Amino acid sequence: MIRQYLHDGWQLTAATNEVPDNVRGRTVPATVPGSTHLDLLASGLITDPFLDRAEEELAWTHRADWRYGTQFLAAAVTSGQRADLVFDGLDTIATVELNGHLLGHTANMHRSHRFDVRPFLVDGANDLTVSFSSALTHAEKVEAALGRREHVNAHPFNMIRKMACSFGWDWGPDLQTAGIWRPVRLERWHTARLARVRPIVTVAPDGTGQVELHVDVEWAPDAAETLTLLITVGAHKRIVVIPAGQKTVVARVDVPDAELWWPAGYGRQPLYNLDVVLRGGSEQLDSTARRIGFRTITVDTTPDEHGTPFTIVVNDKPVFVKGANWIPDDHFLTRITRDRLARRVDQAVAAHVNLLRVWGGGIYESDDFYDVCDERGVLVWQDFPLACAAYPEEEPVRGELEAEARENVTRLMSHASLALWNGGNENLWGFADWGWPEQLDGRTWGLGYYDDLLPRIVAELDPTRFYCPSSPYSPVDGVHPNDENHGTRHDWNVWNQAGYPRYRDHVPRFCSEFGFQGPPAWSTLTRWIHDQPLSPDSPSFLAHQKAEDGNGKLARGLAAHLPVPARFEDWHWATQLNQARAVSFGIEHFRSWWPRTAGAIVWQLNDCWPVTSWAAIDSEERVKPLWYGLRHAYAPRLLTFQPRGDRLVLIAVNDHDEPWDAHLTLERQTFRGVTLHLARLRRTVPPRSVLALDLEEALLRPVHDDAEVMVATTAEARAVLPFREDVELAYDPHPLSAQAKAVRGGYEVEVRAGSFAQDVAVLADRVAPDAVADDSLVPMLAGEVRVFHIRTDAFVDPAAFTDPLVLRCANDLCAVPDAR
Repeated sequence: MIRQYLHDGWQLTAATNEVPDNVRGRTVPATVPGSTHLDLLASGLITDPFLDRAEEELAWTHRADWRYGTQFLAAAVTSGQRADLVFDGLDTIATVELNGHLLGHTANMHRSHRFDVRPFLVDGANDLTVSFSSALTHAEKVEAALGRREHVNAHPFNMIRKMACSFGWDWGPDLQTAGIWRPVRLERWHTARLARVRPIVTVAPDGTGQVELHVDVEWAPDAAETLTLLITVGAHKRIVVIPAGQKTVVARVDVPDAELWWPAGYGRQPLYNLDVVLRGGSEQLDSTARRIGFRTITVDTTPDEHGTPFTIVVNDKPVFVKGANWIPDDHFLTRITRDRLARRVDQAVAAHVNLLRVWGGGIYESDDFYDVCDERGVLVWQDFPLACAAYPEEEPVRGELEAEARENVTRLMSHASLALWNGGNENLWGFADWGWPEQLDGRTWGLGYYDDLLPRIVAELDPTRFYCPSSPYSPVDGVHPNDENHGTRHDWNVWNQAGYPRYRDHVPRFCSEFGFQGPPAWSTLTRWIHDQPLSPDSPSFLAHQKAEDGNGKLARGLAAHLPVPARFEDWHWATQLNQARAVSFGIEHFRSWWPRTAGAIVWQLNDCWPVTSWAAIDSEERVKPLWYGLRHAYAPRLLTFQPRGDRLVLIAVNDHDEPWDAHLTLERQTFRGVTLHLARLRRTVPPRSVLALDLEEALLRPVHDDAEVMVATTAEARAVLPFREDVELAYDPHPLSAQAKAVRGGYEVEVRAGSFAQDVAVLADRVAPDAVADDSLVPMLAGEVRVFHIRTDAFVDPAAFTDPLVLRCANDLCAVPDAR
């Protein structure tokens, strides 16, 4: 197999006149893999789509057609040889031509396309053209032919196999990309090639790792020789003879005493090299390499006294899922590198996240993403790309969906991190609650995909993995798909309607979506938004707030807990803080109910552009206060005060394999640091379990409930609980004093609390864009001293880190003017 990558010399031209004057008739260099927007940006023909209101100015691209062209050198095909032109990804409606000959049309960005070019390849220079037509126009034509189906967008994204959020979402821009977005190459081969390789990896009861390898072989014309397949798993080898013309091979390789792969926080992540080589005599014809891990993953849905659980079990050990939902890490997908993915997954692991859910409005991620998750021990919940819409089950949609599902199940199934397949996002819920049946009037909406097509594909190709039809989902017939007692649940009532204390209204078996909004980091915000003055209602800021009534919900969600500040800098801090508090509150509630509640997947880990959103990490890779909230709430050992019946108890959560011998100090003290009641006790919390501890009445009965706090402390965890909401507390508005100094690698900020200070934070990126604090949202009791370590390459006046807009706490919000 000889592979010639065709990434050089591409040119881009608009193929329609309905474009701006500076674009019409222009031919510009094109990057492949890439997209039209990035090529136009690189040539200076458009403003950066992320800047201010540039997205609105680029609406013309929705209807634009484009032509990519290049010329490459090649030799003509010889007798017995094959030559295939392979596109790993075309976005989306494309026509491919070689030397003026039509090779084919494509209509799916989620799959690859292979064209036999033997009749058209010439000796010397070859002209390759890929023409893209408007994805929106195509989707509208399909909708007109098949009939409208409900969706949550201004555009019919459900009529085309393209990343749904390319058409905009309540956190994403409406840019509708186009281009050759994954590699393109010419493959020349003879005799035979490896068309498909599927390793089914299991672990026998005696600990033997088993790899059952399914190989499909494609033969060149007139090839008639016996081949051999060499399979290597670590140090173990197997040779299989393939008679001439045989198209399928099944072979097994055993690995005695295989070292098990574990999720982060449960053990190591050993990976074994799997190499497959196809030989004809002494010649290597083709090969492929993967890395696999030996583990078992199941989902326990055995009915119990509470309903139907949804508990992920790895190597026979139930796992509490500390998860986050994942969206594409950049709206322009070709800018996402392996290094960027590694940084993002490392940030997830640093926040104690052990599962990422690849959400159904995005893409099947690159191999790099799953490789990084394999290495870090991050489980992957994989949605099929079907989200928040009724999908037609007729052609041309059905055939494309089946083709992409087969290809991507085969591509991804070797990854140890891949835990389960999910049919789609909120589609069963949509049919149940969003008025779809009346609008559909009997037309198909996707149920055949979720209950038949997709589970059949998974059972055929990847039979060891769990499949669920949707999220949320109830495994019990006749039960509402978002029932808290059965399967998975999404909780959006808190964000949309109720305050975050209402998370406690439900004890779900597994909460696979919940979240709360907040703006990006200050440096990110001010790089991309330049309104003067900058405010929550300024034009460019609003262009980066995509949620329906997003600012209204932010204000209402804030008002019950903290003042709604008039000054934008204070509003920015208050809404970021409230986001972190809301999500942490939900996580602690869910964790306190383990094993009845078996997981929480926060919406969302990451962003694809600079936006007010539910993300913990913004599009510039900066962590928001929410990220620190995740790290605290997902910590392996957690103390949290929770109601049980009519009483408040202390919950100790131990997510370790070893018992937690907890030496507890329980006290009630004034904001000024006077201890009013003190108790000490010792308790052992068994491994991977939750223990509820009753509290003495004296701890629960403050004398001045607006100026006292209850504290539970061990060497590894602390819980701090004021007796009222912040807006009702007699805070010292300026409780902190601080000094800072330069140290190797950054700065140290020593903070002293003269009175109780809630959620102390150093917003370091306000001083230097690369500055990151080692911790944040730290409650400090009167008299306590805390040193924050700031990592940055910048040289600044250390005193800048003690500025009142940088060193913050909840108290200072109660001293600023209220917008109300």
